[in-house]
Amino acid sequence: RHIGAPGTIHNLQRLTGGANKTTWSFDADVGASRLELILQISSVPVSDQPNPLKGIMPRVTADQDARVMIAAVEAGVPAPKVRAILEDSDAMGPGYVTERVAGETLATRILREDQFAKARPLMAKQCGQILADIHKIDLAKVPFLGRQDAAEMVAAQYKIVDFYGFRLPALEWGLKWAAENAPKNARHTVVHGDFRHGNFIVGEEGIRCVLDWEIAHSGDPMEDLGWVCVKTWRFGGRKPVGGFGTREDLFAAYEKASGLSVDPKQVRWWEAWGSVKWGIGCLGLGLRGVEEMGIERCAIGRRIEEPLWDYFNLIEGRD
Repeated sequence: RHIGAPGTIHNLQRLTGGANKTTWSFDADVGASRLELILQISSVPVSDQPNPLKGIMPRVTADQDARVMIAAVEAGVPAPKVRAILEDSDAMGPGYVTERVAGETLATRILREDQFAKARPLMAKQCGQILADIHKIDLAKVPFLGRQDAAEMVAAQYKIVDFYGFRLPALEWGLKWAAENAPKNARHTVVHGDFRHGNFIVGEEGIRCVLDWEIAHSGDPMEDLGWVCVKTWRFGGRKPVGGFGTREDLFAAYEKASGLSVDPKQVRWWEAWGSVKWGIGCLGLGLRGVEEMGIERCAIGRRIEEPLWDYFNLIEGRD
């Protein structure tokens, strides 16, 4: 009904079933062609109790997620091409269907395997170009995005830590430092919000597609440049941009594509804050429990001290 007849389905495979979304891969006959597609549907909450943290951080619905990707593709961003947005009559819950893109998402393979040796030197520049295009997306086309600047984000994360009642001196210091040094009067653009390894599909020529747009929002575009440099997302790689590239290449490509200058100190704040925020993310995953998160994601909570160690090293000038 959404894409075309006959619509016969082949090779249906469940890929993931996370706390937020369930992902399926399948092929479908449409006209004389067989299309390679992805179905993503919102996961059913394990509890019918209201989430007391809902709305503290911006997050889009499944329908809005699809519409952000549509706007991204129109802006020249290599995002998934949406073929259908599910409706109530589909009786599958909120979700959408996109075209499937071949490639690798596992950072350890991208950073270490010979297959991607030619891609790695290109990827920091590609990140700069892609982020420039993301930040050019017309906000009027995605008016539903939540707006959150640096100070508002720090205040929101304070609320999350207060909710869990977990007190760790390193974390408290990180929050205090972030609040006192948050950038002011920054531009507001569309921000991907989770631009990093794991959300790239990579081929031998580099980045083919950018995934996971569900925390897109309106904010400081330097947030995305800082997040991709956070040490956690280097997965053992030695270079600061995702383990594969330099900040200089990232910034130069961004400036060339956007026509705007990058303030390295502002990006540095976002990078340092990114480690603090990921520490809070580990806290939340660890305390939400195995029933909701599963044993693997819940165990990430044990790693809270790693990003906080990275944060202290960064603000003291050690990379």
